[in-house]
Formats: sequence, structure tokens, C-alpha cells
Amino acid sequence: MDKCSFCGRTKREVNLLVAGLEGHICDHCIEQAHSIMNEELGSKKHISFDTINLLKPAEIKNFLDQYVIGQEMAKKIISVAVYNHYKRLMQKPDSEDIEIEKSNILLVGETGTGKTLLARTVAKMLHVPFTIVDATVLTEAGYVGEDVESLLTRLLQNADYDVKAAEKGIVFIDEIDKIARKGDNPSITRDVSGEGVQQGLLKLLEGSIVNVPPQGGRKHPEQKMIPVDTKDILFICGGAFEGIEKKIAQRLNTQVVGYNASKNRERVDKENLLQYIAPQDLRAYGMIPEIVGRLPVLTFLNPLDRKALRAILTEPKNAIIKQYQKLFKMDNIELTFTEGVLDYIVDKAIEFKLGARGLRAICEAIMLDPMFELPSTGSNQLVITEDYAIHKLARIDMRILKAS
Repeated sequence: MDKCSFCGRTKREVNLLVAGLEGHICDHCIEQAHSIMNEELGSKKHISFDTINLLKPAEIKNFLDQYVIGQEMAKKIISVAVYNHYKRLMQKPDSEDIEIEKSNILLVGETGTGKTLLARTVAKMLHVPFTIVDATVLTEAGYVGEDVESLLTRLLQNADYDVKAAEKGIVFIDEIDKIARKGDNPSITRDVSGEGVQQGLLKLLEGSIVNVPPQGGRKHPEQKMIPVDTKDILFICGGAFEGIEKKIAQRLNTQVVGYNASKNRERVDKENLLQYIAPQDLRAYGMIPEIVGRLPVLTFLNPLDRKALRAILTEPKNAIIKQYQKLFKMDNIELTFTEGVLDYIVDKAIEFKLGARGLRAICEAIMLDPMFELPSTGSNQLVITEDYAIHKLARIDMRILKAS
């Protein structure tokens, strides 16, 4: 009976058996050989950074403006950081022997203000490997979860396992606030997903050679590791830091005696305390001093007001309304929204306090029935009015009330 010359499986045990001159190979061995080739030969396909079309900071910001509404300061800071990162990649040794160091970035902002969107938009225009990873899955070495080094696994995958290219990439670490120290009080249980992870991140942020598991997850002794130098990898971190406003308010009110102190308190915008964020607030929140020092560029994202939310619905290239219109256009249905319904969606998003993500949730609730019914009816036009939206959301509110 025919069988695979590599693994010995018979024809009945495999999906496909390819015949050669003096042997056979099964689909399992073909897939395994393909993955080995990618891993072994990937490092030979270097990306040339000499031919990069270097965008100026103003050009990078103009690109971000097409997709991200508002957040002018955050867009400026990211544009400068990416521009300087490109220049670091192309830096050649000279007689002055001055080495440009990287400036990792920390973005602080409420949920739905655009931290991850900024990172994804930067990824669209970059010529260097870029990845977005989540800090919430990380734990201290030896515990259930993923090792800190696994952050770089996806960067390697995006670089097609070209180590030289990955070593000049950009990593966006989302939900960085979730690894804050849980409290100053000693506990009988170990904080394996908090301070321990922060300690593990130090060597990555600063720059060192770390062994990365090729498939991610937990490291084990038998696994082949890939050494990666993080000295030239730019790290952009983002987090909501919910409740940090209390730490900022406490710091701003420390000077409570004297005429100048009362004048300064009057000038403080209590509706948006995040704009006054400082490194000491991050330490008070639970970030260790060493990691705060390795994220020297600290910026905030403004909460989205009514005007910004209204613009997010219709103005960006990938605006939510444009996405629905494109979906219906694929079924030859022309979709339009009245001005009243757009204002109503924004009002509801402000009421739910979910930022831009709230807009998507409300639109999904309104559009569920039309998306279910219209493709089967043969209709070629749909107009969403304010009364229709109110009716759909009222039904959802009633279900919530009944459930509670």
C-alpha cells in the first residue's frame, strides 16, 4: 500500500498523498516542510531601509487627519516620533559618533477616544513591520498566560520572520494600564499580571537581546528561540487609566495655602483633568518608576465632545456611515440617513459614555433589522429616519429593563 516516505502514514490516514519518482509525501509533511522553510529562510529576505520614502511630520499628520478626528496634540507627537524613528533607521555611523536614542510613547485617554485607531492608521502608511499587541494576556514567567517576550512574536510574523526588519519595527502595546500594580498593601497572593509584567517589560522597552518563541505563548526548554535586539524597536503604549483623574486632582490640590494657589485652582479645567497628566500620576496609579522613565513621551487624548462624535460618523475615510452605505451598496441598495437621526445617534453615544465605540454599538442596533430583511426583498433604497431609530432603540431599552 502507498504510504508517505517521511512520516509513514498510509493513504487512508491522510487527505492527500503526492507521488514522486521513488516515494510519496503527504499533506501533513508538506505543511510542516513549508513552515520550516519560512522559519529558516525568512531571515535571509532583508528589507532595505535605504530606499524609504521619508515622510515629513506634517505629511504624516495629514494622513492621520483623513482617518482620525480631533486629537491634534496626540497626532503631532506620533507624527514626530514616527519621523524620528525613520531617521534612526537610516542613521549611518559618522565621525561625531552620536547615536540617536528612541523615545517610546505613552498615550493616555478614555475608552473610545482613538488610541488604537491612531496606531492602526499609522500601520497603514508604514514601510516597517508594525503590530498591535494586548498587555492583558501577559503574566509573570512561570504562570498561566503569555511571557512578555511573546509581544515580539507577532512583530516577527508581520516581518515574515525577517529578524533584521523586525528589529527596526514599531510595536503598539494596548491596555498598558491593566498591568498596573494592584495596590501598595502586601497580599498573600502574588500579582503575576501586574508589577511582575512591568518588570519583564523593562528590558524590552530599554533595548536588549531577548529570546522570542517563534509561535508565541509560553517558553519551554525544548523550543527553538529567535534572538531579537529591541534597541531599535519603537514602543507606543496606550491605556485608559480609568480613575487616574483622582490622582491628578490630588496632585493639583496639594498647594492649598495662599492666594496663588486659589487662583491656580480656578484655572483648572475640572471636566478634562487628563490634560494635566504627569509622570508622578502614573506612579501613583501603579506604574513602577522604571517603566515610567522608559516611556519619556507622555501625551493625552481629549474626551470626544458632541462635535467630534458627529464628525466621526460621517467625515473620515472609513466613517461608520460610509461603511454601512458600502455594505448596502454591495446589495445594490442606496442607504441614506437624515440629519435628525445622526444627531440622535450622537446624543445616545454621549448618554452611554462609550466614546466612538458607542456610535458603532448604537448603529448596529438600529441597522440590524434592515441588514437582515432588505437583501431578500429586492428593494433598492433605504432611508433611516429619527423616528425609526428611536423605535429600534426603545425596543432594546425595554429588553434591558426586563432583563434587569
